[in-house]
Amino acid sequence: MRYQRPNVVGGLAGWLWLLVIIVPIYYIVVTSLRPQADYYDENPLSIPGNPTLDAYQLVLENEFVRYLTNSVLVTVAAVAVILAVSLMASYYVVRSTSRLAKRTLELILLGIAIPLQATIIPVYYLIVQIGLYDTLWALILPSIAFGIPISVLIITNFVRDIPGELFESMRVDGASEWRILPTLVLPLSRPALMTVGIYQALQVWNGFLFPLVLTQSAGVRVLPLSLWSYQGEFSTNVPAVLAAVTLSVLPILAAYVVGRRQLVSGLTAGFGK
Repeated sequence: MRYQRPNVVGGLAGWLWLLVIIVPIYYIVVTSLRPQADYYDENPLSIPGNPTLDAYQLVLENEFVRYLTNSVLVTVAAVAVILAVSLMASYYVVRSTSRLAKRTLELILLGIAIPLQATIIPVYYLIVQIGLYDTLWALILPSIAFGIPISVLIITNFVRDIPGELFESMRVDGASEWRILPTLVLPLSRPALMTVGIYQALQVWNGFLFPLVLTQSAGVRVLPLSLWSYQGEFSTNVPAVLAAVTLSVLPILAAYVVGRRQLVSGLTAGFGK
């Protein structure tokens, strides 16, 4: 049996990388459980001597549920439209033999090369002109526009690998395009849709630039912007700020845990094809 030398350098680098990730998370959690009076007295990395949930109670009493609801509405609406539009666009691009389909794909993929920051001023004026400034639609519509190009790129590769015989057999049975899409393309593209859905949910949920520029009032504020406002409101209460950070991460962390297997399956299937 051939002896394999252990990769000591790689192992140490892996543990170092894990430490770099774990320590900040540990600091955020233990500090959020620390009383404000003990924050400057105790070691920042020690277990709280008098753990308390006062910081979480303070955050929940300051409109956190409203900001959470706004983030959920924006994320669910944007991701649902991105998946629907990207799947239909990918199906059209793959199955159509016209030159217009090829030009359509090239035009959509051009959006990947355009940085979000470069378009923020035109987007701002457009949102103001159509009367959507300081609304949740002002966050949903640009998120959809910037999420479609990369989503079409991923889903198109999956739809292109569906055997053409399956399409022909359904057409022989008299199926229309609108029947083929939900009964054939949608089930076979599920790994790609799960991958795109989780990726776009992370992008929309953590988005900060659009909420900062396109909204103003507290009624339409989403979680990333609310953390910024908490930082000013609780400038002397670090445990409260970190409690808000912890609560804001929990929903998207739960979504990742639930969809982790589908995400890995989708990425693996994409590499294997």
